[in-house]
Amino acid sequence: MCMRFEIVSIFPGFFTGIFENGIVRRALAEGLVEVGIHDLRTFTHDRHRTVDDRPFGGGEGMVLKPQPLAEALESLAVKPKGERSAEDAAAPATRVILLSAQGKPFTQAVARELCGVERVVLLCGRYEGVDERINDLYCDMELSIGDYVLSGGELAAAVVVDAVMRLIPGVLGNEASGEFESFGVADGEITSDTDGVPRSQHGAGGLLDYPHYTRPAEFGGLRAPEVLMNGDHLAIRKWRREQQLRKTINNRPDLLENAALSDEDRRILENIWQENP
Repeated sequence: MCMRFEIVSIFPGFFTGIFENGIVRRALAEGLVEVGIHDLRTFTHDRHRTVDDRPFGGGEGMVLKPQPLAEALESLAVKPKGERSAEDAAAPATRVILLSAQGKPFTQAVARELCGVERVVLLCGRYEGVDERINDLYCDMELSIGDYVLSGGELAAAVVVDAVMRLIPGVLGNEASGEFESFGVADGEITSDTDGVPRSQHGAGGLLDYPHYTRPAEFGGLRAPEVLMNGDHLAIRKWRREQQLRKTINNRPDLLENAALSDEDRRILENIWQENP
């Protein structure tokens, strides 16, 4: 099954270069993913192709009107979510997402959820936002890619496409490679591997990734860690897990609350905290 993304935007040209490079381009060429870009102004009916209007109640800025967005969704055969939820109770075929600064955080868990959907429709917000009735009538979720304000949802749409697409089997070439990146293992998932190291230690387990090194062994007066070059794979896995924990403590300590941690992980964390009280 080929997964399809539909992006509705007032700046369709924004995506021209983004989807012509790297993994996205290859996935499109191999037919693993399809992306449709739709100009919101196509669904207007005045000579100025107006997509926005002043907000009721006053205030600064403009708001995207509901009519062009509704017509854009209808052109994609997207029904109101009440009708879709009844039809797709077993396996949702389409998910409509509004990209907005007011949305819930876009996380790897959300990316995994979307990866199981046949079609994802992304509405790119602009100006002060989108008429809330579009959200109420059509949108299954409202997503934000971070605690900051962008000029519009186009950048966020590109981020969602990239993150979700990487999880589709075959896109990365090695179907397992995407599983063990940062945030790659499902929250709470710890299973034993044949070497006795918890499987979450091979991936992120909800943690940040470990540091990576390549040739030359020495650069800028610094040498790559010897443990990575001695061929002891069990020692390498243990070192990498400790480095994941250290990097997470330093950069994203909030992730530890929901991370998949083994008893050994907690012992390592205790040692790290004792080093830096």
